[in-house]
Formats: sequence, structure tokens, C-alpha cells
Amino acid sequence: MLLTNAHIVTLGSDDDYGVIPNGAVALEGSQIAWVGTDTDVPAEYAGHDIHDLDGRLVTPGLIDCHTHVVFGGNRAAEFELRLNGASYQEIARAGGGIVSTVQATRDASEEALLASALDRVDALIAEGVTLIEVKSGYGLDLDTELKMLRVARRIPASRPVDVHTSFLGAHAVPPEYAERPDAYIDDVCIPALHTAHGHGLVDAVDGFCEGIAVDTDQIGRVCEFAAGLGLPVKLHAEQLSNIGGTRLAAQYKALSADHVEYSTDDDAKALAASGTTAVVLPGAFYTLRETQAPPIEAFRKHGVKMALATDCNPGSSPMTSALLAMNMACTLFRMTPLEALLGMTAHAAAALGLSDRGRITVGAIADLCVWDIKHPAELAYRIGFNPLHARIYKGAL
Repeated sequence: MLLTNAHIVTLGSDDDYGVIPNGAVALEGSQIAWVGTDTDVPAEYAGHDIHDLDGRLVTPGLIDCHTHVVFGGNRAAEFELRLNGASYQEIARAGGGIVSTVQATRDASEEALLASALDRVDALIAEGVTLIEVKSGYGLDLDTELKMLRVARRIPASRPVDVHTSFLGAHAVPPEYAERPDAYIDDVCIPALHTAHGHGLVDAVDGFCEGIAVDTDQIGRVCEFAAGLGLPVKLHAEQLSNIGGTRLAAQYKALSADHVEYSTDDDAKALAASGTTAVVLPGAFYTLRETQAPPIEAFRKHGVKMALATDCNPGSSPMTSALLAMNMACTLFRMTPLEALLGMTAHAAAALGLSDRGRITVGAIADLCVWDIKHPAELAYRIGFNPLHARIYKGAL
């Protein structure tokens, strides 16, 4: 395929959009073979299937690097409770929150979980997403954690999208282990991780490091076990308080530390030193009506990569719009439109440990979006508007 007569947003560096006006991109198989101007297209690509894009804008495919799209039930009732004054922490301590989704997910069949997940995946695909990270964590027992991961792995067989899976057994402590969090980690979480890894279901290991979830010592044991398996780690860190999750992520050279609202300047330094990406999640910030935003300026100052994701989940971020996440990041966190686009492409890839996508460069996976816009800032500018003209996944429209 040869795409011509387009404005190509290469994102070749983190400093600007890298736009090639009147540009062209040649695709061979699932990879980008050449990129440049229309007037410089090599003769060897003249016989390709040519698509004149009529001046449209082309970006890398969007990447949603933090989601929980596989789950049972919903938590609309908690949404109403929060609007009536209950806090996220109060709801969680009363048996709501993450634990309230656990029973519905345990009860749901694999087919039911897949069907409901595909509805959410379809919404992401419709806005140009080509890769989705999917976490477990709503089972909190061996069988359901494995079931969730199997469902996530089945998504690409039903939809043209890549999926990376993260084992999130350390998401909360289930009711049957109330007041025994250490026993849960040792008796359930770590054995489930070992089994899931043995079945080839895990790309990375995650944990919710928070006072209402799992503490740093418990998460540290999970990280140690993951390291022994050769698996990279990611952490939910400093969302509601600062208990050391970001520094723990840096200690284990985690792929990412996510949420990070309560991270400090020293935390930002630690992330920079470890090469860990900060993943900001404005959907949860918005839904929970939080007031402390992530330290964006500290991340900029210390050169921390900032990724961006929907955090699609039934409780704190029931959002399936990558474009809305970009707008929220700019409006609520004062990220720039360039930072938001990098956050949904190149830096999102980094948060998953990938270097073969997220930019338009020779050799990269040919995941691209064609937009009915003239300037890339328009992607973060509008609210509730989808300008996607076409999505190219692994070289195919």
C-alpha cells in the first residue's frame, strides 16, 4: 500500500510533531517501508496499491496502555453514592469499589466476559486504537484471574487489535482474606501469577499500591517473584496518597508508574533515573472528582516520559474514548496537545516496553490513523467528536 497526498505526523522526536506536508508512506506487509514527500517516492513503490488521502492527516495508531476492559457487572450505583457525598475510600472500605466487581466477574462465563469486553474494545477501535493493554485483577482467585487473562488473549481473534496482558492479582484483598493481606499475597496472588505465566498469559505484572489496596511490602514480594520469572512490572502508584509506590516502581525499573497524582519532585527524579514511564489517567481523576493533579511540570523538568490512557474500568473511569482522554489531559492536567498525542502513541508504547510502534518511521509496525483534520492539535481540542477517516492495522485498512 502507498498512502499519498497526506500530512504525515511522524512524531520522530519528542520535541515536535515532525509533520511532513504533502507526504507519503509506503507499507510492505505489516511494516512501514518508506516515508517522505510525494515528490520523492522511490520507483520501487510505484506499483503499490495507491491511496490518495486528499490532504488528510496521518498519525501513528493510538495505544491505550492502561485498561481493565474485561470485567463483569457495573458500578453505576457507586457513581450515585459518590455524587451524594461518599468518597472512593469510604465506598471501598464498606465492601464496594474493586471488591464489588469481583463477584460479578467470578460469576460471569468466559463468553459473557468476552462479549461485554468487545463492546468496549469496539469503542476504542472506532477512535483509532490499534493496541490495548488489558489487566486482570477482578478475580482475586486463581480460576477467575486465569479466566480474565484468557478472555483478554481472545480479543485479537475477534477484532483487528493487538492486546498486551498484565497480571493484576495484587489489585485488592478479597473478602475471604479480609484482615489477612499477607496470606492472600502468598497463598493466592503469587501462585496465580506462577500458573498464569506457565500458561503463557502474562506480558507484565501490575499491582495497586495504595492504603486501601496493597502496601509496598506486599507489592515488593510480587515484584520480586515477577523478576524471578523474567517479567517486567508496572504499578498503580500514588493515586490517592503517597506511600512509596513510585519509588518502588523505580527500584524495580518498572515499565510504568500509573496515576501518580501524589508523586513528588523526588519521585519524578527516581522515575527519570530508572527510565520508568509515568502514565497519567485523567478519566479516574475526573470521575472521582480529585483535586491533586499529577506533577506534570516535575515530569517535564526531569525528562520523564508521560503516557496517557483511558483506564477503562467499571468504577473509577468508565470511559472508552481515547480522544476524550487526550482532551482531559490537556484541560485538567495542562498537558500540551503534542504531549497528549505522544502519550497515546510513542510514550504509550514505551509504557508497554515496545519500541516497534508509536512513531511513523521505517521498520515500525504499520499501525496508522487517517484523520479528517488539518492540524494534530485538533485531536485533543474537540470534545465528543471523532474525526477518524480510516484506521490501518498492521498494514491493512
